[in-house]
Amino acid sequence: MLARHHDPIVAIATAPGRGAVGIVRVSGKHIAPVIEALCGRALLPRQATYLPFLDAQGAAIDQGLALHFPAPHSYTGEDVLELQAHGGPVVLQLLLARCLEAGAALDPVTGQAALPRLRVAQPGEFTERAFLNDKIDLAQAEAIADLIDASTETAARSAARSMSGEFSLAVNTLLEQLIHLRMLVEATLDFPEEDIDFLQKADAQGQLARLQTTLAAVMQRAVQGALLREGIKVVIAGQPNAGKSSLLNALAGAELAIVTPIAGTTRDKVSQLIQIEGVPLHVVDTAGLRDALDEVEKIGVERAWAEIASADAVLFLHDLTRHTADYLAADAHITQVLARELPRNTPVIDVWNKCDAASAQVLGSIEGGVLISAKTGTGLQDLRNRLLEVAGWQAVPEGVFMARERHVRALRQVQEQFTKAGAQLHAAQPALDLLAEDLRQAQLHLGEITGAFTPDDLLGEIFSRFCIGK
Repeated sequence: MLARHHDPIVAIATAPGRGAVGIVRVSGKHIAPVIEALCGRALLPRQATYLPFLDAQGAAIDQGLALHFPAPHSYTGEDVLELQAHGGPVVLQLLLARCLEAGAALDPVTGQAALPRLRVAQPGEFTERAFLNDKIDLAQAEAIADLIDASTETAARSAARSMSGEFSLAVNTLLEQLIHLRMLVEATLDFPEEDIDFLQKADAQGQLARLQTTLAAVMQRAVQGALLREGIKVVIAGQPNAGKSSLLNALAGAELAIVTPIAGTTRDKVSQLIQIEGVPLHVVDTAGLRDALDEVEKIGVERAWAEIASADAVLFLHDLTRHTADYLAADAHITQVLARELPRNTPVIDVWNKCDAASAQVLGSIEGGVLISAKTGTGLQDLRNRLLEVAGWQAVPEGVFMARERHVRALRQVQEQFTKAGAQLHAAQPALDLLAEDLRQAQLHLGEITGAFTPDDLLGEIFSRFCIGK
């Protein structure tokens, strides 16, 4: 544990701005002087006390509720003081300054600081203390931040599921089964003179197969959770006046982008976060793709291609009312550029717009893609379903864990190690030392998820993304 983790810390725990209530939180060892200075007396554990919060001269800064949570029965596992005051920025800053002043009191005999000086907490430091003091594991800590940042109801519920420990329980169950298998392999390595085939008698192949099945189920739920957290970026592309802005408005259910009959109305990107069945989609409307007529439009087209290049999925919009040779040739050219410039795994969905105004002959010639009318809403649900499909969303009966890309990456590395271990077990003469190493590496990757084996630099990166006061 780093030296800074022994310092008492303080921060405003509520969001910036004005509100009915604001909270100042203190955590650390030996915070009794701060309690005495702010509250004028000791506090009963875990009982809210209404009293004035005092400045250095004994005058009231404000009146509110004070709560003391003695260690280890607190969020951080340390002594915690929470001051619930009126939520004005000036009031909270005064309370924060008073806490810092009280936490820097000098010993009247030695003239030195009697205790470690109270300092302002770094982002995420309260939750980091909770992790370091074994109140929560790393996956639960990350789920707390994900719950705060959740952009959809489904994401919030999934984050709450992970925060309660459901994801960690699944990982720890895998770990227990893996450790049992490792024990058998290590026993075979340690006692070869016994001439006992531990692996065969203990059905090591069957144990590994069951581990792989359980891992696949956990991965499915985690991958869906990562999708709920991150969402995907969807870029609407096409020639001018194909109806891109109308489609954005229709998907968002609001008039976000200007829609006119004039070609080239959209000169810059327009972005909107929407959700489909709880999955967040970052939809970007772009300028029409054509040879620009002026400098401003040229910049807009360049930005459109830049957005397309970074997309997770592209909606290529075609105008069914302009089925001319020149228009079709331009569409074909755009298709060729997309195929050449986009990463191979980026899906491009052909969306045939204005089906309400197209002739029967034109409609009969369309193969593949999705037929829609952004004006009337026809086909929009089919398009939403198609977007969920390309995003990789699947309903999971057991419920989705809120997970991050690092969790999914760790689980995939475990999967790779299991595959290598399976190859050794099925070999005519297994290399038991390599098998043992494969299983050891798998355990390390699983431990990364809950924080059992996590480097300090990764911890710093994770908690630095939290808000201050959490």
